[in-house]
Amino acid sequence: MTGGVRHRRLGAVVALLGVGLIGSATSAAPRVGPVLIGALTEAWGPTPEVVGLRDGLIDLGYRENEHFVIGVRFTQGVTRLAELRTAAQQLVAQGAHVIVTGGGANAPKAAQMATRDVPIVFMGGSDPVGTGLVESFARPRGNVTGVADLDVELAPKRLQIFRELVPGLKRVLFPYDAGEPHVAAELQRNREAAQRLGVTLVAVPVTTQEEAQHALAGVRKGEIDGIFSPRSVSLSIPGIILEAAARQEMPAMFHHAIWVEQGGLASYSASAYHVGRAAARLVDRIVKGEKPGDIPVEQASHFDLAINLKTAKRLGLAVPPALLLRANRLVE
Repeated sequence: MTGGVRHRRLGAVVALLGVGLIGSATSAAPRVGPVLIGALTEAWGPTPEVVGLRDGLIDLGYRENEHFVIGVRFTQGVTRLAELRTAAQQLVAQGAHVIVTGGGANAPKAAQMATRDVPIVFMGGSDPVGTGLVESFARPRGNVTGVADLDVELAPKRLQIFRELVPGLKRVLFPYDAGEPHVAAELQRNREAAQRLGVTLVAVPVTTQEEAQHALAGVRKGEIDGIFSPRSVSLSIPGIILEAAARQEMPAMFHHAIWVEQGGLASYSASAYHVGRAAARLVDRIVKGEKPGDIPVEQASHFDLAINLKTAKRLGLAVPPALLLRANRLVE
């Protein structure tokens, strides 16, 4: 998808937010009108998953506003279960017929805590079985199904690409929110990948934005060769990494292309947009009467490698031709 088309679609979703959710969870009347889809996200605005969901539903024959309406609740970087659960409860109270969630495991878990009746479709997250969202990929059970993005499993590939981009990469800083319930799996996989690649992972746990800012303010060339961003936006750590990397002219590897578009060196992850499109198929099945617990969890099948060529040039890095050929998003 070109940048112009994506921006227009993002704009369309922004406009859609003004419509909001209609109806009431306490109404006894049968549902009439469009399916009300409540989207719960930890982001600051419309996400590629939500855009993909919308486009996927339209491609399946649904007409926006006539057949479906999407209302989004943003927690603006807050990933704590309490705040997410409150936002999910608001979606339930406003009459959502289906709740879709983005981000990691916390948003779908919060939605699951808020309702056992409203169908939930998660868009992303690496281990729905291990986090207790579903019983198995084949038979999720309960009111939850979704699309797993395999993010933790991609850690070795992400670090390998970072090393290919930065010759001599030996010490990599990995700041992370110590309060994140599921950060242990990400940290362990990153450590294993670093060991196999002969890279030292300097893991720095933080508990506040101030701690994150302090940890990154002390980064110096020669001591650290690059910064590896955590997946979660908790404590605004990716944004703080972006600012520190630009200020200290240091390469930084991210999970999502949005950070590359803002100046980060590179990112590698499942395509959030295509995860949303896959979720649209699951929503369609639910709307047609299937129970979410009977719909197998899908796995991401499209992956994005984004590279900022301007940042690479500024850092004096020559992007290997093989990576240029593999990249499906180049920022020039």
